[in-house]
Amino acid sequence: MDPTLRKLTLILVLGALAPLLDSTVVSIALHTLSTDLHAPTATVQWVSTAYLLALATVVPLSAWAVERVGGRRLWLTSLTLFLAGSVLCGLARDTGSLIAFRVVQGVGGGLLLPVLQTLVMRAAGGRNLGRLMAAITLPAVVVPILGPVLGGLVVGHLSWRWIFYVNVPVCLLALAFAWRTLPKDTPAAGHEQHRPRLDLTGLLLLSPGLAALAYGLTEDGPARATATPLGAVLVTAFVVHALRADSPLVDVRLFRDRAFAVSSVLLLLGGLALFGGMFLLPLYYQQVRGEGVVAAGLLLAPQGVGSLLARVTGPLTDRVGPRPVVVGGLLLTALGTLPFALRHPAGVLLPVALAVRGLGMSAANMAVMVGAYQGLTPVQIPHASTTTRIVQQLGGSFGTAVLAAVLARGHGGGTFPHAFLWATALTIVAAGVGLGLPSRVALAERPN
Repeated sequence: MDPTLRKLTLILVLGALAPLLDSTVVSIALHTLSTDLHAPTATVQWVSTAYLLALATVVPLSAWAVERVGGRRLWLTSLTLFLAGSVLCGLARDTGSLIAFRVVQGVGGGLLLPVLQTLVMRAAGGRNLGRLMAAITLPAVVVPILGPVLGGLVVGHLSWRWIFYVNVPVCLLALAFAWRTLPKDTPAAGHEQHRPRLDLTGLLLLSPGLAALAYGLTEDGPARATATPLGAVLVTAFVVHALRADSPLVDVRLFRDRAFAVSSVLLLLGGLALFGGMFLLPLYYQQVRGEGVVAAGLLLAPQGVGSLLARVTGPLTDRVGPRPVVVGGLLLTALGTLPFALRHPAGVLLPVALAVRGLGMSAANMAVMVGAYQGLTPVQIPHASTTTRIVQQLGGSFGTAVLAAVLARGHGGGTFPHAFLWATALTIVAAGVGLGLPSRVALAERPN
């Protein structure tokens, strides 16, 4: 990889570490927050929900904002917002102020990942996409696995405020490197005649639609029954509008491209394998095997090791194309999930299964993203970054909601094998969808 591109990628990945780490660490601390702030669990849950809704609301703006203000300025602004939100959360005096400051965090965090993907993909110019995805997806896969360990240590030995203060040094370091190293925005981004107009109609449809879907999938009962259909109607209305608009907020015409469409479906299904597994596995170790929070986090470490080993599949994807890597990775993920569906699996089997699961899941995720970006023009890249981020987010919410519903129908640890069977079956379905990805030759012929 070109040294300049490698340096750019490392700096941007450093900035993305903080929001990815934050979301997993905070989830571990909700019980402690409820106790220390003297608030009911239903209220404290909004510490996570408010962040999720803010993130869902701003992600659709990223493609327009990159063109409007420039990628460098948007990255620095987003990271500064996330830093400010982290400091304010640490200083919060009550639940209400903490929830409000989490919204500030969510606005900054929601823009960071799409901007990262846009800046790196544009700099790469369509070359070495497998190697690039191995770099930029590393924190997205490893941090959610190792985050619970850090969260357990912080909550067990320090004040809850440190779950937010740990973001500060990471953000400051990333800002210092980005300020000195990120290339200046092109002159076009600074001239009014080149600035795209905001698709206000699209914004008023898509942002609340995604927020309603995210809220409906994370809640239960009447909230889900109301919010989920409302979100689906608003998102559908946006799609109809975007197909007719000259400059839509998000270019849904990208779905006419077979590789992008199949990759998007895989990202949606992959959310169940990644985020659904993140939901199930800690609960399994705590509720079925009787482990504590920190021990459960440590026992999940083999999955992170497998994810690290999957980095070698980046160059492989460049050589053979994404289809075989996606299908093979998803089948490995299913194989690594299946032992958890057994009633009494041997203890020595589970670490090996987690390593296999991490390897397959990470390899498939990287290769899917390569399929999504192959052959896109620089103008299409910001829209692809926004769309893939939206699909990943909805897939994560969907996967967690499905498996939570499966668990809720039973009682005790006996329902976990059933939930893991669901996860295994849906991963195999995703592997079947992966066969629809074009071959390497077909990808090479896509228009530039």
